[in-house]
Amino acid sequence: MGKFQVLDHPLIQHKLTIIRNKNCGTRSFREVVNEISTLMAYEVSRDMPLQNKEIETPVAHMTAKELAGKKVAIVPILRAGIGMVDGILELIPAAKVGHIGMYRDEKTLQPHEYFVKLPSDIDQRQVFVVDPMLATGGSAIMAIDALKKRGASNIKFVCLVSAPEGVKALQEKHPDVDIYTAALDDHLNEDGYIVPGLGDAGDRLFGTK
Repeated sequence: MGKFQVLDHPLIQHKLTIIRNKNCGTRSFREVVNEISTLMAYEVSRDMPLQNKEIETPVAHMTAKELAGKKVAIVPILRAGIGMVDGILELIPAAKVGHIGMYRDEKTLQPHEYFVKLPSDIDQRQVFVVDPMLATGGSAIMAIDALKKRGASNIKFVCLVSAPEGVKALQEKHPDVDIYTAALDDHLNEDGYIVPGLGDAGDRLFGTK
Protein backbone atom coordinates (compact mmCIF):
# COMPACT_ATOMS: atom_id res chain seq x y z
CA MET A 1 0.00 0.00 0.00
CA GLY A 2 1.29 3.47 -0.87
CA LYS A 3 2.04 5.99 1.82
CA PHE A 4 -0.80 8.20 3.15
CA GLN A 5 0.50 11.31 4.86
CA VAL A 6 -1.23 14.31 6.41
CA LEU A 7 1.26 17.19 6.30
CA ASP A 8 0.64 18.82 9.65
CA HIS A 9 3.38 21.46 9.51
CA PRO A 10 2.19 24.53 11.47
CA LEU A 11 2.56 26.88 8.47
CA ILE A 12 0.54 24.54 6.25
CA GLN A 13 -2.20 24.24 8.88
CA HIS A 14 -2.29 28.01 9.51
CA LYS A 15 -2.60 28.79 5.80
CA LEU A 16 -5.23 26.09 5.29
CA THR A 17 -7.39 27.79 7.91
CA ILE A 18 -7.17 31.05 5.93
CA ILE A 19 -8.55 29.46 2.74
CA ARG A 20 -11.20 27.40 4.53
CA ASN A 21 -12.80 30.61 5.78
CA LYS A 22 -15.74 31.50 3.53
CA ASN A 23 -14.78 35.19 3.77
CA CYS A 24 -11.41 34.60 2.06
CA GLY A 25 -11.58 36.42 -1.29
CA THR A 26 -10.41 35.13 -4.67
CA ARG A 27 -7.05 36.90 -4.67
CA SER A 28 -6.10 35.76 -1.17
CA PHE A 29 -7.39 32.26 -1.85
CA ARG A 30 -5.22 31.95 -4.96
CA GLU A 31 -2.10 33.33 -3.22
CA VAL A 32 -2.45 31.10 -0.17
CA VAL A 33 -3.12 27.96 -2.26
CA ASN A 34 0.20 28.72 -3.99
CA GLU A 35 1.97 29.13 -0.65
CA ILE A 36 0.56 25.87 0.73
CA SER A 37 1.57 24.07 -2.48
CA THR A 38 5.18 25.25 -2.11
CA LEU A 39 5.29 24.07 1.50
CA MET A 40 3.75 20.72 0.55
CA ALA A 41 6.22 20.29 -2.31
CA TYR A 42 9.02 20.51 0.26
CA GLU A 43 7.62 17.43 2.04
CA VAL A 44 6.51 15.54 -1.08
CA SER A 45 10.02 15.81 -2.57
CA ARG A 46 11.71 14.61 0.63
CA ASP A 47 12.58 11.16 -0.75
CA MET A 48 13.95 12.32 -4.12
CA PRO A 49 17.26 10.51 -4.68
CA LEU A 50 20.63 12.26 -4.46
CA GLN A 51 23.95 11.55 -6.14
CA ASN A 52 27.49 12.75 -5.51
CA LYS A 53 29.02 15.61 -7.50
CA GLU A 54 32.63 16.77 -7.39
CA ILE A 55 32.88 20.59 -7.08
CA GLU A 56 35.34 23.29 -6.07
CA THR A 57 34.20 25.69 -3.35
CA PRO A 58 36.13 28.97 -2.97
CA VAL A 59 38.13 27.14 -0.28
CA ALA A 60 38.53 23.49 -1.28
CA HIS A 61 37.56 20.56 -3.46
CA MET A 62 34.60 18.55 -2.12
CA THR A 63 32.13 15.82 -2.90
CA ALA A 64 28.68 17.43 -2.70
CA LYS A 65 25.10 16.23 -3.26
CA GLU A 66 22.76 16.94 -6.17
CA LEU A 67 19.42 15.54 -7.30
CA ALA A 68 19.70 12.29 -9.20
CA GLY A 69 17.52 10.05 -11.28
CA LYS A 70 13.97 10.85 -12.28
CA LYS A 71 13.00 14.32 -13.40
CA VAL A 72 9.66 15.69 -12.19
CA ALA A 73 6.36 16.26 -13.98
CA ILE A 74 3.52 18.17 -12.32
CA VAL A 75 0.12 17.14 -13.65
CA PRO A 76 -2.82 19.23 -12.43
CA ILE A 77 -6.35 17.90 -12.81
CA LEU A 78 -8.20 20.72 -14.58
CA ARG A 79 -9.31 23.11 -13.62
CA ALA A 80 -8.71 23.56 -9.89
CA GLY A 81 -5.39 21.69 -9.99
CA ILE A 82 -3.88 24.61 -11.92
CA GLY A 83 -3.98 26.61 -8.69
CA MET A 84 -1.29 24.36 -7.18
CA VAL A 85 1.20 24.29 -10.07
CA ASP A 86 3.05 27.60 -9.60
CA GLY A 87 3.61 26.90 -5.92
CA ILE A 88 5.38 23.62 -6.71
CA LEU A 89 7.34 25.21 -9.58
CA GLU A 90 8.71 27.73 -7.06
CA LEU A 91 10.59 24.83 -5.49
CA ILE A 92 11.16 22.62 -8.56
CA PRO A 93 11.45 25.10 -11.47
CA ALA A 94 12.80 22.54 -13.95
CA ALA A 95 9.69 20.36 -13.68
CA LYS A 96 7.57 19.90 -16.78
CA VAL A 97 3.80 20.40 -16.57
CA GLY A 98 1.14 18.16 -18.10
CA HIS A 99 -2.62 18.62 -17.93
CA ILE A 100 -5.53 16.25 -17.47
CA GLY A 101 -9.04 17.62 -17.95
CA MET A 102 -11.97 16.08 -16.11
CA TYR A 103 -15.54 17.18 -15.76
CA ARG A 104 -18.05 15.76 -13.30
CA ASP A 105 -21.50 14.76 -14.44
CA GLU A 106 -23.77 16.74 -12.12
CA LYS A 107 -26.36 13.94 -11.99
CA THR A 108 -24.18 10.84 -11.54
CA LEU A 109 -21.18 12.66 -9.97
CA GLN A 110 -18.99 10.48 -12.24
CA PRO A 111 -15.90 12.09 -13.81
CA HIS A 112 -15.22 12.08 -17.55
CA GLU A 113 -11.84 12.65 -19.22
CA TYR A 114 -11.86 15.33 -21.93
CA PHE A 115 -8.24 16.50 -22.28
CA VAL A 116 -4.84 14.88 -21.75
CA LYS A 117 -1.57 16.60 -22.70
CA LEU A 118 1.61 15.25 -21.13
CA PRO A 119 5.40 15.58 -21.54
CA SER A 120 6.56 12.99 -24.10
CA ASP A 121 8.88 11.35 -21.54
CA ILE A 122 6.19 11.01 -18.85
CA ASP A 123 7.25 7.38 -18.33
CA GLN A 124 10.70 8.60 -17.23
CA ARG A 125 9.45 11.14 -14.69
CA GLN A 126 8.41 11.30 -11.06
CA VAL A 127 4.81 12.52 -11.45
CA PHE A 128 3.00 14.74 -8.95
CA VAL A 129 -0.74 14.70 -9.70
CA VAL A 130 -2.27 17.77 -8.05
CA ASP A 131 -5.86 18.68 -7.24
CA PRO A 132 -6.97 20.75 -4.22
CA MET A 133 -9.71 18.28 -3.28
CA LEU A 134 -9.83 14.49 -2.93
CA ALA A 135 -13.58 14.01 -2.48
CA THR A 136 -15.11 10.87 -4.02
CA GLY A 137 -11.73 9.97 -5.52
CA GLY A 138 -13.27 9.57 -8.99
CA SER A 139 -11.26 12.28 -10.75
CA ALA A 140 -7.99 11.24 -9.09
CA ILE A 141 -8.52 7.58 -10.04
CA MET A 142 -9.34 8.48 -13.64
CA ALA A 143 -6.37 10.86 -13.94
CA ILE A 144 -3.99 8.20 -12.62
CA ASP A 145 -5.57 5.64 -14.98
CA ALA A 146 -4.83 8.04 -17.86
CA LEU A 147 -1.21 8.46 -16.71
CA LYS A 148 -0.57 4.73 -16.27
CA LYS A 149 -2.09 4.05 -19.68
CA ARG A 150 0.59 6.36 -21.10
CA GLY A 151 3.47 4.69 -19.27
CA ALA A 152 3.81 6.68 -16.03
CA SER A 153 4.60 4.47 -13.05
CA ASN A 154 6.13 6.69 -10.37
CA ILE A 155 3.11 8.72 -9.22
CA LYS A 156 2.26 10.75 -6.12
CA PHE A 157 -1.10 12.41 -5.50
CA VAL A 158 -1.03 15.79 -3.73
CA CYS A 159 -4.15 17.56 -2.44
CA LEU A 160 -5.08 20.19 0.13
CA VAL A 161 -8.17 18.59 1.65
CA SER A 162 -9.30 14.96 1.50
CA ALA A 163 -12.33 12.94 2.58
CA PRO A 164 -12.00 9.41 4.02
CA GLU A 165 -14.19 8.05 1.20
CA GLY A 166 -11.86 9.45 -1.48
CA VAL A 167 -8.70 8.26 0.25
CA LYS A 168 -10.15 4.75 0.56
CA ALA A 169 -11.29 4.66 -3.07
CA LEU A 170 -7.93 5.89 -4.40
CA GLN A 171 -5.95 3.47 -2.23
CA GLU A 172 -8.09 0.54 -3.36
CA LYS A 173 -7.80 1.39 -7.06
CA HIS A 174 -4.15 2.54 -7.06
CA PRO A 175 -2.41 1.00 -4.01
CA ASP A 176 1.04 1.94 -5.41
CA VAL A 177 0.34 5.72 -5.34
CA ASP A 178 1.44 7.78 -2.32
CA ILE A 179 -1.15 10.32 -1.14
CA TYR A 180 -0.16 13.61 0.48
CA THR A 181 -2.81 15.91 1.95
CA ALA A 182 -2.86 18.93 4.24
CA ALA A 183 -6.04 17.69 5.99
CA LEU A 184 -8.18 14.58 6.30
CA ASP A 185 -11.69 15.93 6.80
CA ASP A 186 -14.80 14.30 8.26
CA HIS A 187 -16.98 13.05 5.41
CA LEU A 188 -18.70 13.78 2.08
CA ASN A 189 -22.19 15.27 2.03
CA GLU A 190 -24.94 14.10 -0.34
CA ASP A 191 -23.76 16.59 -2.98
CA GLY A 192 -20.25 15.11 -3.00
CA TYR A 193 -18.67 18.06 -1.13
CA ILE A 194 -16.07 17.53 1.57
CA VAL A 195 -17.27 18.50 5.07
CA PRO A 196 -16.10 20.86 6.55
CA GLY A 197 -13.91 21.29 3.45
CA LEU A 198 -13.55 24.66 1.74
CA GLY A 199 -16.33 24.66 -0.86
CA ASP A 200 -15.66 24.44 -4.60
CA ALA A 201 -11.92 25.04 -5.02
CA GLY A 202 -12.24 25.87 -8.74
CA ASP A 203 -14.91 28.51 -8.17
CA ARG A 204 -12.94 30.03 -5.31
CA LEU A 205 -9.67 30.08 -7.27
CA PHE A 206 -11.12 31.60 -10.41
CA GLY A 207 -13.96 33.72 -9.03
CA THR A 208 -16.68 31.75 -10.84
CA LYS A 209 -19.94 30.38 -9.56
